[in-house]
Amino acid sequence: MFASAANVTLLAMESQQAVLLRLHRLGCGGPQSIDEANLMVREKIEAFSDAMRAAMAGGSFESVVDDYRSVVRANIERLKLTD
Repeated sequence: MFASAANVTLLAMESQQAVLLRLHRLGCGGPQSIDEANLMVREKIEAFSDAMRAAMAGGSFESVVDDYRSVVRANIERLKLTD
């Protein structure tokens, strides 16, 4: 149970970092901000679909959180490289 709580806490912290980087990108305006907004919406829909698919297939809570953390970390790296 402790591992699950720690994993969710790390997801929350990483998500906040991704939000900060995305808000910066959106706040700069221009074509990149429009692209980022479109990408963000698409990713949210895909992430929700993937999580629901995994849960319905019997995936564990840990695996769903791990998968989502991978997506969040990839976004953080992508956004860091372009700023």
